[in-house]
Amino acid sequence: MLQIGILLPRQYKLLSLAAILDVFETVNKIYNQKDQLAPFEITLLYATKTTSAMEDALFGYPTKSISDNAALNLILVPSFTTDNLREAVEENHEYLPWLNQQYHTGAEIASFCTGAFLLGASGLLDGKIATTHVDACKEFAAAFPAVNLCPDKTVTRDGRMYTSGGATSTFHLLLHLLEIHCGIAIAVRAAKIFAIDMGRDKQAYFSTFQPSRNHHDDLVATAQQKIETSYHDTGTIEEMIKDIPSSRRNIVRRFKLVTGITPIEYLQQTRIEAAKKLLEQTGQQMNEIIFHSGYNDPKAFRKIFRKTVGMTPSEYREKFNVIK
Repeated sequence: MLQIGILLPRQYKLLSLAAILDVFETVNKIYNQKDQLAPFEITLLYATKTTSAMEDALFGYPTKSISDNAALNLILVPSFTTDNLREAVEENHEYLPWLNQQYHTGAEIASFCTGAFLLGASGLLDGKIATTHVDACKEFAAAFPAVNLCPDKTVTRDGRMYTSGGATSTFHLLLHLLEIHCGIAIAVRAAKIFAIDMGRDKQAYFSTFQPSRNHHDDLVATAQQKIETSYHDTGTIEEMIKDIPSSRRNIVRRFKLVTGITPIEYLQQTRIEAAKKLLEQTGQQMNEIIFHSGYNDPKAFRKIFRKTVGMTPSEYREKFNVIK
């Protein structure tokens, strides 16, 4: 029987925890219905004793403090509820040496969505591939440069370390773990029970361009505003920011320092985000969408769209258009 420990960090997302418990409990029931031994024994783990109830059970599952040093085969880290991920990691620093100890005694460790930030802080992902929620990738990369981040991946595995992307990617990692520990037949059965598309391995098309505004550089803010109001013009970036009283070199340097990308990349991201909204919310012809997004070369538009989003404009419309 596989000994599974699920962390209960401060600010954990209940939905993430519920999904993990539901999938493993469902598989246990499948085995029980066949009069077979359930493959998983699940324990919920906490770092500091908070209430006497925590010492006994939570949601019907046994709980233990990590100070008990129980031997575990698989440790799961759910997602966080907060957008302040640095704070979440600081509040859960007690788990970091324990995670290292468990890993070095042979445990597998998997994180879901933004739970990857806790693994990143542990150092266990250094030099390994990983992913997290697509909209948290920029922050993750800045915080943990030693990790080989794969923003487009739904699931990653590097040795005994696993990570998943945002929200429903949790189920794809759970299926992957089921396939490893129970076989493909059980993984397929679980996929059918939970209506999970097993073929999805990318998450780029769930991303939303969210430009940074949390800065105090008025010159960069002006450049951002000009790009966002003039992106549909087919002019060059130089034309869009020509009235800003600064040299092009200075603007580019300060822009990238503040936003993490160049003005040209910012323009492309803004245009692609505009095209995505038109594909989602209108019935406009593709040529109209290309024009209204600021492009005049359909071939170039399709190339940039596919590179940025991970699928063609037509595939994106088929998946997300709300007026079908």
